[in-house]
Amino acid sequence: MIERRRRVVPGLNTASLPDLIFTVLFFFMIVTHMRTETVKVDYRVPQGSGLAQLQQKSSVVHVYIGKSKVNGTRGQGKEQFHVQVGDRIVPIESVADCIREIRSHMPAEEARRMTVSLKADADTPMGLVAEVKQALREAKALRVNYSGDEKKSKKH
Repeated sequence: MIERRRRVVPGLNTASLPDLIFTVLFFFMIVTHMRTETVKVDYRVPQGSGLAQLQQKSSVVHVYIGKSKVNGTRGQGKEQFHVQVGDRIVPIESVADCIREIRSHMPAEEARRMTVSLKADADTPMGLVAEVKQALREAKALRVNYSGDEKKSKKH
């Protein structure tokens, strides 16, 4: 009689699996942009045409103008709209100081390229937008970007 050898399938070597997992995790940590601020105001993005994306996002300061999400009170006129600079809701009189403070914490090269991205609700009164723009001028933040969505064309 011929003796048959039983073939045993070798086990899968998983010794390098943790290295692979940590490499993939590290890759996603590097390439993923984490949102650093929480939007505390409601705003509907206005629509426009000829829009372009910002290239250097590390030197962008976001200023939101909209109705408050935090407290449920809804006033009349300008009082119902709030200005948020970065992560804080600030009165209109403090916008220039907040911008100066943010710029002082930036490296010198980024501070020179600093751009303010103004994200205002579609129903924001233009008087309030003008006051915010004046505060930005006082803070010497002269690069202002207006945020909006591409206008959808109407099909006939």
